[in-house]
Amino acid sequence: MRAAFARIGGLAVVLALIGLLPWLSGRDAALSVLRARSAEQEATTEALTAVREDLGLDAGPLTLLGRWAGGLLRGDLGRSWVSGSDVLPSVLSGLTVSLALMGASLVVALLVAVALCARTVVRGARGTLRASGSPGATAAMLASVPEFLLATVLLIAAGVWLGLLPTSGWQGPASMVLPALAMGVPAGGLLGRLVDDALPGVYAERWAGLWRASGVSAPRIALASLRRAVPAIVPQFGLVAVGLTGGAVAVETVFAIPGIGRTALGAAKAQDLPLLQGAVLALLMLGLAAGILAHLARGWLLGPGLDDAALALPTAPRRSKGPVQKAVPPVLAAVLLAVIGWGLVREPYAVDVTARLSAPSWHHPLGTDGLGRDVLARLGHGAAATVGVAVAVCLISYLIAVTIGFLPSLSSGIADVANALPPVIVGILVAAALGPGTAGASVAVALISWPPLAAHAAALVQETRSAGFLTAQRAIGAPPRWVLTRHVLPAVAGPVARHALLRLPGIALALASLGFLGLGAQPPAPEWGLLLDESRAYVERAPWAALSPALALALLAGLAVSISHTTPNAPKGQRA
Repeated sequence: MRAAFARIGGLAVVLALIGLLPWLSGRDAALSVLRARSAEQEATTEALTAVREDLGLDAGPLTLLGRWAGGLLRGDLGRSWVSGSDVLPSVLSGLTVSLALMGASLVVALLVAVALCARTVVRGARGTLRASGSPGATAAMLASVPEFLLATVLLIAAGVWLGLLPTSGWQGPASMVLPALAMGVPAGGLLGRLVDDALPGVYAERWAGLWRASGVSAPRIALASLRRAVPAIVPQFGLVAVGLTGGAVAVETVFAIPGIGRTALGAAKAQDLPLLQGAVLALLMLGLAAGILAHLARGWLLGPGLDDAALALPTAPRRSKGPVQKAVPPVLAAVLLAVIGWGLVREPYAVDVTARLSAPSWHHPLGTDGLGRDVLARLGHGAAATVGVAVAVCLISYLIAVTIGFLPSLSSGIADVANALPPVIVGILVAAALGPGTAGASVAVALISWPPLAAHAAALVQETRSAGFLTAQRAIGAPPRWVLTRHVLPAVAGPVARHALLRLPGIALALASLGFLGLGAQPPAPEWGLLLDESRAYVERAPWAALSPALALALLAGLAVSISHTTPNAPKGQRA
């Protein structure tokens, strides 16, 4: 019941804030609508007054919100302020396209996730699992691939050079292939990493060893282990499914796909409130539906485990590190620091139009951009704005997630609402209150970065509290504080910390995407996301300008996942 109230309350607050957007931003909504209707019409006092009267802006925000809510109860989403057409058909059309694209992307994500964790599944079922079998670094690299950069590369390679697939528009199943790959590959890397991280703990439980000793077939052990490990990850599948729709604004823009995310972005820029409210309402309802379905699926997979306290928490055993694995974090850190340090001693703002788009050379080791600026210098000077801010946002999201994870019924509803919002929409709302800049972008990303971590933490808290060994601890009189600090908190903190580290490159990319839309870091700041966006226009002629920040993000991802492998596991006493 509390989760339902949280979902309804969160949805109402977001829609109310969107309704207040013109008044929060301080921008004249009549001027924005006039420009959207006709860019050539002069913004005279008479023209603006006519627009205000037509839209009813003089009645105030509360009156407009009341009218919109009253129409919503009748199934009427209002009429577009720009085109004058009914909002409902536009929302349904965009939602249909986005749902189809989300389904195709989810198929790609599942295939990538299966490929990444297949080795662990097979080796664990046979009892030959070793630490070296983890594909964590590969998964982290895939998860850190910028979606809009991957979309651009796929568009040029498969669409322009080879001419195999459509490069824009929505013309049927063939139009879904490239966008689905661009969104599905990073999502699959994340899901594969999460499942692979949970499997070793399952295979270390006593039942798995007894089954193998009893001659149970490896496929049956593998299926049982997946059913044991997946419930804690199921909420992530729901969040990823919604994120594929809500976070596809950049990909839909690259391929000119008329999806719900692109519709919401266009409405926000034009301050077309009825269309923006309808599009965001569709995204939020999709998020709530995915959250509920994920909760039901998790309950079905768990069966009676949570009711009879028979469920034990899968805890990964401590893995011995070989010399190569121990050397990975310092090597990656050394390479990243060397590149950043080398760039810091160079000038990032010097413009040399005679050297624009120069290939890598001794004078410009990573080449130059479209203005002839040194890419290495801009990469080094942009590290603080990119990595530093991303680390701070990641830490804040982690603390929020661990705290709110102890209130599963409340956090699940709030997480569904927050995750359903695209970073673009949150960025617009925050920028309206705080103004565009790094601070506003950081707040916006922090507001939407904690839901996956909180869902993971809530699932672990619920399973740990229901574990059999904790029932025994309570039976012998262990105080609640002892149970919390010695068992529950250690079982949650480690896995969620590794999850947070895995999302660090994604947070950096979310900050970059807001900078690209003018809501975060502003040009000519040498921020990594801005470097990626600026290089998209000439990626075919000068791929080094785009590959440099992309490889830097990949190094950051590899470093994050290699450090996550060194995070201490839960105490052995928690293992069933």
